[in-house]
Amino acid sequence: MTERFFAVNQVSFSKNDLPPEGAAHNKALHLTVKCEDYYVKWVMLDGGSGVDICPLSTLQRIEVGTGRIRPNNVCVRSFDGIKRDTLGEIDLVLTIGPVEFEITFQVLDMDMSYNFLLGRPWIHAAGAVPSTFHQMVKF
Repeated sequence: MTERFFAVNQVSFSKNDLPPEGAAHNKALHLTVKCEDYYVKWVMLDGGSGVDICPLSTLQRIEVGTGRIRPNNVCVRSFDGIKRDTLGEIDLVLTIGPVEFEITFQVLDMDMSYNFLLGRPWIHAAGAVPSTFHQMVKF
C-alpha cells in the first residue's frame, strides 16, 4: 500500500501552484484548448462526469459539420437530474497544453455553461490529475 504514496514518478501540487487569490475561491476548473484551428475557452474538467460532453452549439461555433456525428444509443443524466438522449458521438482532436488528444464526445443539444466538458474518460486516458483547488491540471 505504501508504494501508492511514495512513487518515483509522481504528480504533486504546492502552495506555489495556487491561483493569485489563494485558497479563497470556489471556482470550477476551466481550461482553454485548441480544437479544429479554434481556441475554445470555458472547457470544464469534472471528475464526477462519466462522459465527455460537447454541446451542439460549440460544434456550430467552431464550424464542425454535424455530418461527423455518429449515431449511438447513449442517454446521459444532466446536472438537473433529467435524462437526455444524445444526438450521437463525435471524435475531436483537442490540444491541451503541448499534447494532442483524440476525444470521443457525446453531443447534446442543450444550453450549457461550458463549451466542452472533460470527464473521467479523458482524465483517465490522459493520466491527468485535475485540481480545482489549485485551478490547474497536471499530467
